[in-house]
Amino acid sequence: MLSVKQELLTALAAELEQLSPGAGARAAFENPKVASHGDFACTAAMQLAKPLKANPRALGEQLKTALEATPAFQKWVDAIEIAGPGFLNIRLKPAAKQEVVREVLSQGSQFGFQPERGEKILVEFVSANPTGPLHVGHGRQAAIGDAISNLYSSQGWDVHREFYYNDAGVQIDTLTKSTQLRAKGFKPGDECWPTDADNPLAKNFYNGDYIADIAQAFLNKETVQADDRAFTANGDVDDYDNIRNFAVAYLRNEQDKDLQAFNLKFDEYYLESSLYTNGYVEDTVQRLIDSGYTYEQDGALWLKTTEFGDDKDRVMRKSDGNYTYFLPDVAYHIQKFQRGFGKVVNIQGTDHHGTIARVRAGLQAANVGIPKGYPDYVLHTMVRVVRNGEEVKISKRAGSYVTLRDLIEWTSKDAVRFFLLSRKPDTEYTFDVDLAVTQNNDNPVYYVQYAHARICSVLRSWHEQGGAGAASALRDVDLSALEGPQAQALMLQLAKYPEMLTAAAAGNAPHDVTFYLRDLASAYHSYYDAERILVDDEKVKLARLALVAATAQVLHNGLAVLGVSAPQRM
Repeated sequence: MLSVKQELLTALAAELEQLSPGAGARAAFENPKVASHGDFACTAAMQLAKPLKANPRALGEQLKTALEATPAFQKWVDAIEIAGPGFLNIRLKPAAKQEVVREVLSQGSQFGFQPERGEKILVEFVSANPTGPLHVGHGRQAAIGDAISNLYSSQGWDVHREFYYNDAGVQIDTLTKSTQLRAKGFKPGDECWPTDADNPLAKNFYNGDYIADIAQAFLNKETVQADDRAFTANGDVDDYDNIRNFAVAYLRNEQDKDLQAFNLKFDEYYLESSLYTNGYVEDTVQRLIDSGYTYEQDGALWLKTTEFGDDKDRVMRKSDGNYTYFLPDVAYHIQKFQRGFGKVVNIQGTDHHGTIARVRAGLQAANVGIPKGYPDYVLHTMVRVVRNGEEVKISKRAGSYVTLRDLIEWTSKDAVRFFLLSRKPDTEYTFDVDLAVTQNNDNPVYYVQYAHARICSVLRSWHEQGGAGAASALRDVDLSALEGPQAQALMLQLAKYPEMLTAAAAGNAPHDVTFYLRDLASAYHSYYDAERILVDDEKVKLARLALVAATAQVLHNGLAVLGVSAPQRM
């Protein structure tokens, strides 16, 4: 059907060009919101009426007559109707809708994919500091980042997944102090371990049981693997540096286990410390000073970010000589650009909203050729977790929050990914654990996966009856029997997949894929309930099998974008 649509658009463009030179380039079809209005809608007559000083309905009649005379419209269009002030409602012949079945079966897993475009994109996500297990918010970020990466891959981009983390600084000192105290035999609640929320010192300690696990592993002189390096504890509770290096490696290893449970892999782990050891931070400072946008005040070095749209100037180097987080962020993004990533998408929590203007301002002030608006940001809210009707706020393992691994263990990787992607990232979301394990139509991931498994069951039954049982055997069957309203609706839904993918990638909107898959599953279930597939009439049976096999393929493709499996049995 994609080829059909392109033929019709080409014919439309030619006729619009005849009406008004240059108008052909704007040829487009819209999808009517009401199915009874037709399969495509065209508003060209209304758009051209004013510049041509013509009555829009009369112009619509003229365009309708011209289109009906073209070979493409004669071949694929059943009727064109004029509606309202000049809308063209276009109804396709069944044969036009049937073409999508052939396209899906011939292209398989590549249906909806665009050719390679020769451009690189870096998607940075999760980027959790190694101070504890990954929490549910990290899980939402992981699902969003991986799905966005898959969307860009489908559109021909060369995608690089990157995880950036702080391996030094205040939070790592907090981790080290907490681990050292545990190794010395102290625990939360002891006098030396403040837990008073009103006591600032309480922020200097992590209370989760995972700290005790790290301390015990340190005392056992264990070796852990992290980021292609091995770290061995020496068991000396007074060796602060060894405790720090071991604790960071231990938690990086734990985070990797969390990511493996989520079936997520990164192309690169980028350390903040490397920005200093490689001289990138100092180079950035010098660039900004040379740009003329810095000044000193109260012993600190400031950047005039207000010159680039920020609401106030920002401190780069504090009066004590230490850099603020802002500066390595700018240095890091300069490195992204200089590594050849002309497009970058950062997935971060909404608490990072304030960093957008200052980082972009710093990049412009550095004057290294980075375009305005670089990088792109996708901000997400945190996630509430409800179990047995009550909100779950803490995990024994983490101490203060629900971990990603908790959620996967309570439900499944597929449920966690699908649920966390089922709303816009900046929308508040409540994860219902009980719903996620329910096997009925109220559970959206079950509903979609069941549609796929149901089709696989039909194909197995066909094979058991002596049929090929494989979708590849259905590519060239006669599809003329697919004329019922449910079959027509299902084929139209299949045809929406490529444009949906393109729009979802352009808008960094993986939630659109979840909405689409639920609609496709609904269209399939309606079709299955309306028409028996394994009928005696061989021609009808093969046509219906081809349609459901194509549906299974698109369900599989869409679930793959989300990182969710497409089970053959349930």
